[in-house]
Amino acid sequence: MIAATEKISDKIENPGLLFEWGLKSLLFAAFFELVLYRLVSRLGMHLGKLAEKYEAVRIGFRTLSSLGFVLLNMTAILVFLILGILLIQKMRTKLWVGQWDKVVIPLVALLVACTIGYLFFPPAMLGSVVYNILAFGILVFLLVEYWVTHRLWSQRFMVGTFFLGITGWLYYQTMSTSYGLLNILDAPPLVHEVNRLGEALMVLSSILVFWAYGSTSFVTKNKSQRRWGLTLLISGGGVFLLLLFMDYFLSLWSPETALEVRKAGEGIGWIFQMGMGYTFYLPFAFYVAGFTCWAYTVIKLVLIGRLAGYGIGLMFMAGYALQLSHLTLMVVLGLMLLNIDKRGSLGRLRKKIHDEPLYQPIRPVYGEPTP
Repeated sequence: MIAATEKISDKIENPGLLFEWGLKSLLFAAFFELVLYRLVSRLGMHLGKLAEKYEAVRIGFRTLSSLGFVLLNMTAILVFLILGILLIQKMRTKLWVGQWDKVVIPLVALLVACTIGYLFFPPAMLGSVVYNILAFGILVFLLVEYWVTHRLWSQRFMVGTFFLGITGWLYYQTMSTSYGLLNILDAPPLVHEVNRLGEALMVLSSILVFWAYGSTSFVTKNKSQRRWGLTLLISGGGVFLLLLFMDYFLSLWSPETALEVRKAGEGIGWIFQMGMGYTFYLPFAFYVAGFTCWAYTVIKLVLIGRLAGYGIGLMFMAGYALQLSHLTLMVVLGLMLLNIDKRGSLGRLRKKIHDEPLYQPIRPVYGEPTP
């Protein structure tokens, strides 16, 4: 009877394979949606002359746009699915309970309901303002919960920087929409400065990700780890400095070459601006460093099953300009995954098979002596 009760309790507290494979599918779908829909397909809209000249280019961009739109819908559905499973697990079990769940769960449920409702009834300016304020409130509670449960200052500093960065976009969007709702033609106070500062903090946060979750300590006694960390620091620092001063050195050698390289960098920046909302006003080396640190950390954490890897991946793949509602949900989901990361890896959160003892005493038949 006790064993049966334990099995039933274990099934209830088990998030199941649906959560695990749904989360993995969401990470890949979000990545390919970013590449094929927000980057490549939008790039095709500005290459009309090339598409008219070459039929294969037109067909290729149309195919990628269709595939990207399918991935967009798939990503949104998976976000709803994973958020739903996560909220249910928080209400039914003690495995992922947080200190602010009494506030976070209703607010996240309300945000999901607003997102679904806006699909059928597109929001006006007032609806957009309410949605952004609600998202900001959820992020505040998730940030406080993260700071309470995580003691490392590197992790606190990284998440705090990300919060301030994404708040820059929410402030820009909310204040601009509010002024439009009130028919005020003047620009909101410091709206452009806060937007630029938010972008810089987002880039800084993507670099700090490596320090918080992906770096190797130099004070470790493991010589191979110390050697690997030193090699990574020297090589990465050298490439960063090369990219940072590349334009200056090329201008000394050949101004024409420096101009061509500068145009190529602006083209790459323009593509990412269309997809992720960055304006690329910072030196190009900072964006490359942020992308490299983020990619390395996410791959490292995902390979060992850490929920933090999936959370960090979703947070930064959503981009800076959260122009689509499911991107806001991705940021919320990412922070929720970061908060429950210390409860165990993705493999440990699966159902644990309890080993039964090899020897089980045989119950005596009635009337026979007990051994």
